[in-house]
Amino acid sequence: MKSYFLSDAHLGSLAFPDRLDRERRLVAFLDSIKHEASAVYLLGDMFDFWHEWREVVPKGYTRFLGKLSELSDLGVEVHFFLGNHDLWAYRYLHDECGVSLHAGPLTLQTPQGTLFLAHGDGLGDTDRGFRLLRGVFHSRVLQWLFRTFVPTSWAMRFGLSWARHSRLSKGDEPYRGEDDEALVSFAKNYLKEHPEINLFIFGHRHIELDLMLSRSCRLVVLGECYELCTYGVLDDNGFRLDSFAE
Repeated sequence: MKSYFLSDAHLGSLAFPDRLDRERRLVAFLDSIKHEASAVYLLGDMFDFWHEWREVVPKGYTRFLGKLSELSDLGVEVHFFLGNHDLWAYRYLHDECGVSLHAGPLTLQTPQGTLFLAHGDGLGDTDRGFRLLRGVFHSRVLQWLFRTFVPTSWAMRFGLSWARHSRLSKGDEPYRGEDDEALVSFAKNYLKEHPEINLFIFGHRHIELDLMLSRSCRLVVLGECYELCTYGVLDDNGFRLDSFAE
């Protein structure tokens, strides 16, 4: 049995003209692995914007949500890590789709070694502007005010438009080099206090990175699931990166 790792599908993004085709491609891949997967780890930003209200969830994504429910019903463990685009997930994915939600990093013991899993936003990042914005998004008070006083249609339009503007204005930043990547710096520092870690797996950066930090520890950034369609798989032969782009 295999464990699969994916991140950053950004489903629903207004920056992509073929949003439905991208969702179908991801769902087709999940369908292709459903009988050989023991677990699927979705490491954040699977939605470009997701916000739940007490009785309302965002329109669309029915194929993706249905596939998550099917995997769960088949006995596949489905783990959903909150990213910086879909951190406002509360109970719906757990209660209706059988998904385990993770608001922070997870350390996982496997026969192949000890894994450290996280979306990656905020880890090792010293940019004050980003950390301030992240604090605003994670504020329970501001979350309550947003879902209580902002109409759902306005809220979704605002969230998706914000995400679209961010993508079109910044794009996907290329690899900065080992000394300037926040996730690499975080992993190196964390490894000093936790030498038992054998594999760090992150999302968030939209780059495909496979880096040895020591003779016994490896760092992987998964890439993304909208263009390169990269993913990781762990089995008896170890961990490897692959793509379902075709």
